[in-house]
Amino acid sequence: MHQKLTKKLFKLFTGELTATIMFGGVWLLFLRMHEWANPYFTSFPPLYAFLFLEFLLLQGSYYWYLKWRQAKHRDFTILPDYHLKFFRILKRVNLFLIGVGFIILIYESINHSKAYYWTLFLYLFALAEYINYYNIRLSYQSVDEMKDFLRHRKLRRSKLAEELKQLKAISQ
Repeated sequence: MHQKLTKKLFKLFTGELTATIMFGGVWLLFLRMHEWANPYFTSFPPLYAFLFLEFLLLQGSYYWYLKWRQAKHRDFTILPDYHLKFFRILKRVNLFLIGVGFIILIYESINHSKAYYWTLFLYLFALAEYINYYNIRLSYQSVDEMKDFLRHRKLRRSKLAEELKQLKAISQ
């Protein structure tokens, strides 16, 4: 059981980190291969949405790294308070960045920007990642997880959200 959990957490941590690196590499490769895209894909709105997505993926990677490190030492408790307080601060920063992104999207739609749909896609992707980490679990990776989801027919709170809720309960 311990080895299976440690392996799963390692895959989550490295998967998120790999996605972060790969998305950055694909972005740069695309810009290099398609010079016509530079004015659209490097303007502030899509760059903002992309960097916000990367920021969220790094947060997810860091969370799973911490959980993996705990599991390696057979510690199956919630993260220490100082880590959870850090994630609580990140959650607030993310909410601010979501608000800024929403304003940018409105501005882009009013100005009929050519990069609007790309910005919208990246922003919605980042929003989905935020929800997946800080609210409701949106990703189900194994067959057993999918069966459990279908059996209960409801979305579960994410692991980080559960731990942040416990921090809130402890501090009250």
